[in-house]
Amino acid sequence: MKQNKNPTPSESFTSEAYSKDLLFNNKKIIALTGSISTGKSTAASIIRDLGFKIIDLDKIGHELYEDREVTDEISIAYGRDFTQKGIFNRKILSKYVFEDTRRLETLNKIMHEKIFEKMIRIIDESEDKIIFVDIPLLIELMEEKNHGLIYDEIWLVYVPREVQIERLMKRDNIEIEEALKKINSQMNIENKVKYADVLLKNDKDISELKKQIYREISRITAE
Repeated sequence: MKQNKNPTPSESFTSEAYSKDLLFNNKKIIALTGSISTGKSTAASIIRDLGFKIIDLDKIGHELYEDREVTDEISIAYGRDFTQKGIFNRKILSKYVFEDTRRLETLNKIMHEKIFEKMIRIIDESEDKIIFVDIPLLIELMEEKNHGLIYDEIWLVYVPREVQIERLMKRDNIEIEEALKKINSQMNIENKVKYADVLLKNDKDISELKKQIYREISRITAE
């Protein structure tokens, strides 16, 4: 386990409400992470089908985009309106922020603390003894020391970079230039490997991914 890499609660949150008593000693917290188009969502779906609770940070983020106060804060930060016919358009926002890393940093600064605060509440209120947290940018957040999580293990869904590019182009129906912009906005997948307690290789078919997940689930439930 890589507990030494895990930020302490006081390092992780500026809010006093979340800087104390965040030990969750009676719960095993497992962070599921990866990079864009590595198959993290597929891994999460397999784990969920086995009956385990998964807190999806992307889903929390999408819910926050329905909050008018949040979307107004985003529009003010960039000095432009992202609404169409009265509805906030995340696709337009996404295209805009991925054109410039500084724009993406601004969005992350607005969204991350809100997302993590909600996540902590869900963990605190849950009665499950094993909880998975689906965190797309876990490693980046650890590096920046902006936010963190009390976790027992990190599970990283991994594919080689060339597979990542190919899958993203096919999934989003985009050219290689746009795919590279999105991929390069995140930490290189190879640099994330050193942080992983469990490496889930997803460059073959889904049956191979399932075998790896079933093996790890058997291990943690037997502990």
